[in-house]
Amino acid sequence: MHERFAVDPVRTVRLITSLLERAGLDSGDVLRVEGEGGLSYASGLPEEDVRSLLRGEPPQSDGGGPDSAEERQSRVVARIVFLRRTRLRTSADGQRRAYSLADIAAGAGTSAQWLDKMIKTGKAPNLDHAAGIASFFGESIEFLVAPPAEALDRVLQRIHKDLLEQAVARQDGDIRRLKDSGSAGSPGSDLGVVGYAARALADVPDDTAQPIIALIESIARRSREERAKESRADGLG
Repeated sequence: MHERFAVDPVRTVRLITSLLERAGLDSGDVLRVEGEGGLSYASGLPEEDVRSLLRGEPPQSDGGGPDSAEERQSRVVARIVFLRRTRLRTSADGQRRAYSLADIAAGAGTSAQWLDKMIKTGKAPNLDHAAGIASFFGESIEFLVAPPAEALDRVLQRIHKDLLEQAVARQDGDIRRLKDSGSAGSPGSDLGVVGYAARALADVPDDTAQPIIALIESIARRSREERAKESRADGLG
């Protein structure tokens, strides 16, 4: 199965929404489509394509047929143009302007004339030059070549990973506070914390909940080991 059909942005959005709801946060900004830093900006897709994919529909610019060589070349060129339009430089007068073709070409190891011709003809550069152009704008080659659903899902997966790490950090902090307050002083109380976390995450998808529970179990185990060491040290004293 081609990877463009293997990814599922809608499913990733559900995972993100679940984490946001658990944290009492609003999805409005996290899943914002438009503007700098929005899903369109981060994925290189037109806003209407992002909205279509979020509804579980094919992107409006997708012909619906096989991913032909011509479509792949057109995609690379379109995203290079997108990068130039959206990743602006701040000039000496404080205004934000597009990078010149000469600036981009120098960063990619080619010439401004060749880059201009590439944009006008719609013929994509070779992988080395494409990677150089993407790197100039702080992106990877995947930004230029990924099919629409994959491009959006890459961004959504990064958001989900960041939110999951934040959730784990909050759980870690809660357990530390319980320990510091003395609520985790008895041998079985760590297991109670883990059980509470498991119950609290019961309605969260397994691939979101399990890493959190596993981390809590690991922290609880370290806590028990530390208390055992402290008890042995006290006994020796």
